[in-house]
Amino acid sequence: MAVVIQERRASGEGSSIASPGPIATAESFGPTDRRRGWIVTAVIGALAAITRLTLLNYPTDAGTPVFDEKHYVIQAYQLLGNGWLEDNPGYGLVVHPPVGKQMIAIGELLLGYNAWGWRIIAALSGVAIVVLVTRIVRRMTRSTLIGAIAGLLAVFESVLFISSRMGMLDIFQALFVVGAFGCLIVDRDRVRERMAAAAARGTIGLSDYGPRLGVRWWRFGAGVLLGLALGTKWSGLYYIAVFGLMSVAFDVAARRAYGVRKPWKGTAIRDIGPALYALTGIPLVVYLLSYLPWFASETGVYRHVVGNQVPEGGFFGWVPDDLRALIYYSAQSLKFHEGLTNSAGNHHPWESKPFAWPMSLRPLLYYYVDSENVSGCRTESCVKAILLVGVPAMWWLSLPMLAWLTWMAIVRRDWRYGTVLAAYGAGIVPWFASLDRQMYFFYMVPAAPFMVMGFALVLASVLGPADASVERRRTGLLVVCLYLAVVIANFVWLWPILTGLPISTGMWQQELWLPSWR
Repeated sequence: MAVVIQERRASGEGSSIASPGPIATAESFGPTDRRRGWIVTAVIGALAAITRLTLLNYPTDAGTPVFDEKHYVIQAYQLLGNGWLEDNPGYGLVVHPPVGKQMIAIGELLLGYNAWGWRIIAALSGVAIVVLVTRIVRRMTRSTLIGAIAGLLAVFESVLFISSRMGMLDIFQALFVVGAFGCLIVDRDRVRERMAAAAARGTIGLSDYGPRLGVRWWRFGAGVLLGLALGTKWSGLYYIAVFGLMSVAFDVAARRAYGVRKPWKGTAIRDIGPALYALTGIPLVVYLLSYLPWFASETGVYRHVVGNQVPEGGFFGWVPDDLRALIYYSAQSLKFHEGLTNSAGNHHPWESKPFAWPMSLRPLLYYYVDSENVSGCRTESCVKAILLVGVPAMWWLSLPMLAWLTWMAIVRRDWRYGTVLAAYGAGIVPWFASLDRQMYFFYMVPAAPFMVMGFALVLASVLGPADASVERRRTGLLVVCLYLAVVIANFVWLWPILTGLPISTGMWQQELWLPSWR
């Protein structure tokens, strides 16, 4: 079967790539301006490093961790002195998988038990997220300019910024999730390269199901990263489900685009099995490997519950005792989380629900020292505070942005908008199923990079396609630059309450724009 391929410029700034139909319409597999792309990425990465690493060791609570750092930093340090085994004796139960705490422990191993040690890996992860967002959006849009816009938005996005400067878990999950997303975007391009090669050889029509695609290492890499995300927090399961469906959708679209006679059956026969292996089996293996120190121990929490709390034999007697013990261990941790409900009387002054997260209507106070213990603001009454709050110039516009993504994905059938929307939804939609549970705004950290990508795609629409008139492009570029300036100015205004710098109580009140921020 003949397949018609229409060439399209690979490096067009802001070019529109529609969802593929029965005929392949784009033969570009990535931007071609590689040297400029890496230079731009390096500059944005350096800017991210400067913002994330400046005064990284400040503030502390008299030399000790702040907020939930007090849980994870201490648990991470225990790993170093206990053969990478976590018992959490101070709290009686380990409430999250170990990968995030292992990441913190690496920093403490390198730099010691101090603020630099327990925050350095989080900061480097934050820098890596900015770089990944830049590269991913550049590849999706075939535009280094749009990738640079996405990178700048990520640098000055305050939720990612603060999370990169705290020894907590969410920034690591965000890193692994964004990395997995990027791997699947590259895998999509690689699949289409292989399909194009098969079309050039005239072998597309040899089977109703299309060609076999061979080993897909980028998808394998996505599976490894998803396993690390699951090993950081169990909410990684949502991304495994969504990204698995996304990968299958990419495969169906590729087979349709290159004229495979039975693309759905071809995907079912040739692609779904390997996808389950790569995006379900591999994550499970990586998750289990993260517990190797626990499996190797004799004193780990719930290490030998089979025969005690868990009866031997029975319906699940065929499951190895070590694995049954881990399942029991995980169930107890989940039970702890599920018990933190409002109906059971568990309330926190800074908790929030997912319907407030997209616009950052209820932020989270990480650190606060009142005027009696603070000096340095040149007034008699000073305050130091860190408030996890989204930059209003982005977060307050998130609902219109999501509406535009939905329109472009459904009506215009643009795959880029649909994938970003799905990834963003994986970070927030599942939480609506358990509204009674105690929740916090930092649950949005893994979704924040996809919000940034969404805004970058919207700004690409504002900028206009590469073949638009000069006047159209200049007007679009002016609007984009003005918006970036507003975001940066907004970030600079919030800087004192993002970093804990001493400010007057009057200035503190001016920083709190909404009653719900107080």
